[in-house]
Amino acid sequence: MASDHVHVNRASWDEDAPNWVERGREAWNRTDPVWGRGNLESELRLLPEVAGLDAIDLGCGTAYISAWLMRRGARVVGLDNSSRQLATARVLQAEFDMRFPLVHADAEHLPLKDESFDVATSQYGAALWCDPFEWIPEAARILRPGGYLMFETLTPLVMMCFPTDDDSKPAESTLHRDFFGMHRFEWRDEGGVVDSIEFHLGHGEMIRLLRSSGFDIEALVELQAPETWDAWSDDIPHWWARRWPSVEIWRARKKERPM
Repeated sequence: MASDHVHVNRASWDEDAPNWVERGREAWNRTDPVWGRGNLESELRLLPEVAGLDAIDLGCGTAYISAWLMRRGARVVGLDNSSRQLATARVLQAEFDMRFPLVHADAEHLPLKDESFDVATSQYGAALWCDPFEWIPEAARILRPGGYLMFETLTPLVMMCFPTDDDSKPAESTLHRDFFGMHRFEWRDEGGVVDSIEFHLGHGEMIRLLRSSGFDIEALVELQAPETWDAWSDDIPHWWARRWPSVEIWRARKKERPM
């Protein structure tokens, strides 16, 4: 049974989907993948070699990551909790003449066979909107031994700097929230109704979770925002992300079976 945050986030993204059509189109147009808010893959070199591999993007949204992987030779599946985001993805597939399966599902309960993929990615997506204690073991289940898990999310540091008195305020240079016990973050609209739910863990907790799920951790990259800022929201000011890491990328690899 889907948890409450699955339904809350599905409704939120279905409602907000029209606001991401043009951003999705811009991302599909990119020949060089981008992480953070403007950090280029050609400079970071974080993606593993994916040519000829089976890849899935968990929480694909408009499926631009899926498109990037397909251009690099992967056999791709995009999966998302929002049917309206997937509708946009289908429009962009037609525009760019790139076809791959799109699955409407919750990344915490994947309708996919064990060990059916070599690469699983999430740029925000599942990494932000799904409970890590649920989606990371699911990612491990569908990955083959030696398979890669790569995901991008917000840092624990920036989450602690969001004010608690008004969910519309951007991150500040003061710690407002506890580090210990970090897990579920509820965001409310002007009427006080919860309209989105995120999940974040401290680094120690994330390391323990990845290792207990069968992964070796290859990299944790904490990004400094580039001088040219891709301001897709106002929640994290440019000055903040130039001083401290607001975005982090994890790359892990599922352990091989013992010989």
